Amino acid sequence: MEITSTSLVLLSFLLSAALVLALKQKKHHRKGPKPPGPPGWPIIGNIFDLGTIPHQTLYELRPKYGPVLWLKLGSVNTLVIQSAEAAAELFKNHDQVSCDRKSRDAFTAHDYNQGSLVVGRYGPYCRMLRRFYMTELMSNKRVNETAQIRRKCIHDMIQYIEKDAAAARAKGEAGELDLSHFLFIMVFNLMGNLVLSRDLVDSKSKEGREFREAMDKFMKWGGMPNVVDFFPVLKWWDPQGIKRNMKRDMGQVMEIIAGFLKERIDEKRMEKENQTKDFLDVVLEHQDELTQHNVIIFILEIFLAGSETSSNTLEWAMAELLRNPESMRKVKEELNRVFGPNKEVEESDIEELPYMQAVVKETLRLHPPGPFLIPRNAMEDTNFMGYVIPKDTQILVNAWAIGRDPEAWEDPLMFEPERFLGSKIDYKGQNFELIPFGSGRRICVGMLLAHRLLHLGLASLLHYFDWELPINTTPADVDMTERNGIAVRKLVPLKAIPNRKEL
Repeated sequence: MEITSTSLVLLSFLLSAALVLALKQKKHHRKGPKPPGPPGWPIIGNIFDLGTIPHQTLYELRPKYGPVLWLKLGSVNTLVIQSAEAAAELFKNHDQVSCDRKSRDAFTAHDYNQGSLVVGRYGPYCRMLRRFYMTELMSNKRVNETAQIRRKCIHDMIQYIEKDAAAARAKGEAGELDLSHFLFIMVFNLMGNLVLSRDLVDSKSKEGREFREAMDKFMKWGGMPNVVDFFPVLKWWDPQGIKRNMKRDMGQVMEIIAGFLKERIDEKRMEKENQTKDFLDVVLEHQDELTQHNVIIFILEIFLAGSETSSNTLEWAMAELLRNPESMRKVKEELNRVFGPNKEVEESDIEELPYMQAVVKETLRLHPPGPFLIPRNAMEDTNFMGYVIPKDTQILVNAWAIGRDPEAWEDPLMFEPERFLGSKIDYKGQNFELIPFGSGRRICVGMLLAHRLLHLGLASLLHYFDWELPINTTPADVDMTERNGIAVRKLVPLKAIPNRKEL
């Protein structure tokens, strides 16, 4: 029976208190000054200080407590980094001792964290997996070789948008569409083509729809606040049932992937080789390094890391442009100048689009895909900016707050792509005021692929369509409220009217 009532969750706090206090007597961390932070409640600490959107709530504490914040989340010590200066100190001088992960309990279902690059502990397996990603899948050569796949999936998206808008107009409607729907399908199918050489979401693909639905549930449980993460001594109980739900839904995803895997192995036995190797072919060539279970986790992680983040970023970019008409005008003028009325959008032209690049950077500054990146874990006691940080402290890098750091950015709350024109600031991990993909040893391995996709996707949407807001909607009406989760989505999906250009 699933236990989710408030009374039982509160009871779990009381039970954990006794256990935590007993365990605390056995801990002997090096004493010293801790960073400033709000006073906590007995037992639960600062859990209520997180609010409903934690990255925003903690950012609002910066004026009072400064850019380095200390929280006690239940029994978990937590350090929060909220400025470019503090991030530079962490990644330059403390990266090695802080590159471990603090995995959520939900991700321990099916030993997912044991085979994961993203949430796995730092060690020999993590380093091997990272080398594999960077040399076999995400190298510049490999990303160049998959350009045709990105072109194909974006072209399909353009056709889907045109077809659905035309169908709406044929019914006498204005033709407004939920843009997030088309963006997710495009990115999900891109991942499907890169990994499995097939589209996964269309009207004929039952297993593709099941895969997407199971992935949605996976991300729901992975992003839900869990009392067990604050009080690890309650793992055996799982009072909210989150791990049980994750185990069930992750199992469904893994079963679908196992089917893909079996199908590919059978094809190889029958000598049905693809002319171009996809990611799964490359992974199967390294079965001596990866168990079948870890191969399944590997594939799942590619979909998890790629689908939500890229589609969300493109939706945020379009939302910002629609609510900032002058920026929209400038980017469209640049596209018209480079491509003219007849030229197709190509990745090779990205370097000729400085304003487009500035729009992408400004979007990632204000809307990083993961506002806290992935939580880190201190592997030993360390001195950070004059403060003593005990071993096993959770480290949250609030990239959302750093993008709004008033000491690093002028008018930090304004959407102004012009700030990047003529600037050398980039998001490759060396400019700590802009770290949407992280930095150091755990920087996102898919950054190069995301770079290509974001620019090609946004340029295509703007080159092939003139976009309008729904009738009786002004730029000021565009809702920019966030919905919390593994990746931050718009709470209200973006709706707009596409008018196909004649090329």
